[in-house]
Amino acid sequence: MKEAIEQLYALYLATVSLTTDTRKIEPGCIFIALKGENFNGNAFAAEALAKGARYAIIDDPSFATNDSMLLVDDSLSTLQQLARYHREHFKIPVIGITGSNGKTTTKELINAVLSRKYTTLATAGNLNNHIGVPLTILSLKPDTEIAIVEMGANHEGEIAQLCHIARPGFGLITNIGKAHLEGFGSFEGVIRAKSELYTFLRESGSPIFINSDNELLMRLAGKTTAVSYGTRASAYCHGWPRETHPYASLQWDSPDGLHEINTRLVGGYNFENIMAAICVGQYFGVSISDISQAIGAYQPANNRSQTMETTHNHVIMDAYNANPTSMKAAILNFRQVKSPAKMTIIGDMFELGDESHKEHAEIVRLLDESDFETVILVGPRFGSLQIPQHFLTFASSDETKSWLKENPMKDYTILVKGSHGIHLEELVDAL
Repeated sequence: MKEAIEQLYALYLATVSLTTDTRKIEPGCIFIALKGENFNGNAFAAEALAKGARYAIIDDPSFATNDSMLLVDDSLSTLQQLARYHREHFKIPVIGITGSNGKTTTKELINAVLSRKYTTLATAGNLNNHIGVPLTILSLKPDTEIAIVEMGANHEGEIAQLCHIARPGFGLITNIGKAHLEGFGSFEGVIRAKSELYTFLRESGSPIFINSDNELLMRLAGKTTAVSYGTRASAYCHGWPRETHPYASLQWDSPDGLHEINTRLVGGYNFENIMAAICVGQYFGVSISDISQAIGAYQPANNRSQTMETTHNHVIMDAYNANPTSMKAAILNFRQVKSPAKMTIIGDMFELGDESHKEHAEIVRLLDESDFETVILVGPRFGSLQIPQHFLTFASSDETKSWLKENPMKDYTILVKGSHGIHLEELVDAL
């Protein structure tokens, strides 16, 4: 099999790129046909070649119609092995990042900081799974000096598999919370899965970046070589959060004195993500001024803790993802926001399995305690609960949008938070 991968790798180096999507075909690229629950990439191989792909890697012989179609036993396994083989050709720092919350924001902040000094590669968007990580690794170029690879998972064993492909020499777990409980089975399953990154780094004698304020992470790290950050004076990089109205700001004790950073990130819960980026930047020798400027200039995007000024309201849009841990943090932070009129639009949280009813009920309880002027709940999971009479509930974002257009809000500060599948981002033009 190694000989076959070596041959495919030689073809890969002679082409311009590799893609799994016929909408992203470049002349001279390689198309690799993957299968999913609702699609068979093999069926698109001929289309990829017609659009200009040089080769199509397929794993179904019934679609092999010419010599440009390269038949393998399993296309996904081939993609992963090709990425692993490509990784072996780079003697550069690769930083693996995982966690239940904040991993994408932390990845983006670290990339913003490190790119001030180095030529970096970072996971695009949230391509952090068994397909996205290989594609990220295959994007390594000869001039890449540091790579930041985000690793997501919803089952045990996935982080270990991604580590086998990316071979990180450094690692960071942002936190461990109640996310993807349906796949992991329990919170203990989440802990075991996320700590697979620590296990890999411990076995290879590689260091981790760790939040020293997080007792669970510190316990899991054990004797793994650690570079710490947090509020403790003993940390390699330590700082203190300041008031958040609504943007996170902090002071940190740099090697040449105290520095203050004001960010465009909503929420005090981003303090630990910012400190992680400062710590990594400091470890890799980025200047104090470049660290501060990179973090201060970072603008969140893709509906992750974004602030938006609509015609009539100030909106905090955090509708890319949600789980019980991040939802509680967002609501508690919103309590601290100073505004004469506050409104929340909260959508269902997905992939919670048997814990779904209990966790959604807990969010309702928290909202009821919070005394927001208006609370809207969106989705069937919230809709199945006993809801306080003064709350509004809708089955979908479309129903919510219709109500908002008939009952326009004005001069509110509005928190919008929910899982991506509930599509709360579609409400913006009604706010």
